[in-house]
Amino acid sequence: MKKIIICLILLISSIGVFASDLVIDSKTQTFLDNEKKIKLDGDVNVKLDNLTVTSDRAEVSIRRNNKLDTATFFDKPYALEINGNKKREVKATILKVSLINKIVRAEGDAHSVITEGNTPIVEINADSQEYDTNSNVMVATGSVKMRYKDINTVSDKAVIITDDKGGVKKIDIIGNAKVKQEQNESEGNHFVYNPVTEEMSVTGNTKTVAISDEGKKLIIHSDYQQYSKRQNSYVGSGHVKIWYDDYYAQGPKVTVFPDANTNKPNEVYFVGRSKIIQQEKDIIADKIKMTMNPKDFTAEGNVRTIIHNIDTKEGNNL
Repeated sequence: MKKIIICLILLISSIGVFASDLVIDSKTQTFLDNEKKIKLDGDVNVKLDNLTVTSDRAEVSIRRNNKLDTATFFDKPYALEINGNKKREVKATILKVSLINKIVRAEGDAHSVITEGNTPIVEINADSQEYDTNSNVMVATGSVKMRYKDINTVSDKAVIITDDKGGVKKIDIIGNAKVKQEQNESEGNHFVYNPVTEEMSVTGNTKTVAISDEGKKLIIHSDYQQYSKRQNSYVGSGHVKIWYDDYYAQGPKVTVFPDANTNKPNEVYFVGRSKIIQQEKDIIADKIKMTMNPKDFTAEGNVRTIIHNIDTKEGNNL
């Protein structure tokens, strides 16, 4: 009876910290005074605000001031948070929930899904994931694979920020990152995606492979790139290099626009002193425009053309 009373006092004192109810249900609960733990076994269900965690087995650690600290859930637990028509689900080998800071950490084959209505919006798989329910920030680390609508990514780390209603505000893809959307693929060190404006920027050794109207690859290398999904346009800056068919071009800055009818990448504009190479010709100019269909280019501003390997045979003088 004494242990039960102590346990109830601990629960009540901890509830006051949150100014909300903390409800812990299970088949059995054992208070271990020496270990400063409460062991929970059988149909464990912990509810705090709109967050619910269930598992077969759990432990709750206790601080020196007799406040509940961290609940650790074992045996592939499941966490659910509901905000209106949006819900967040998390599964892992182990879940740790800070009952003071309200931070959920998933370890081992961590899998999370954000659903709007009946439609999954974000799905993440990683070695570990940590979600701060106060700041609405999710951090996934280790072999991260994420799908956001029609965008698929792999990276070392991902940071997802949502609003108070569970809507996605910002996505960061960090470290050895790759992003694929439809037929287009990009690589870089750090991607930032804004779901509101549907714009994505990438820094650090960036590479994009876009498919032209004819199905050929347009490859863009640069220090920085920005992509607008609404306009299907690209902006690249810093050591820009482009390959397309037998075209090779380089310059300080480039903008790629789609064809008005097909919406496939078709027009490439270089600004600043740039060069385009086609077979034996080098053309250097202040501005260069390339088109892929029809396959043409135009150079403007201090244009210089160099044609290599001209056959100048002796005896042709008139």
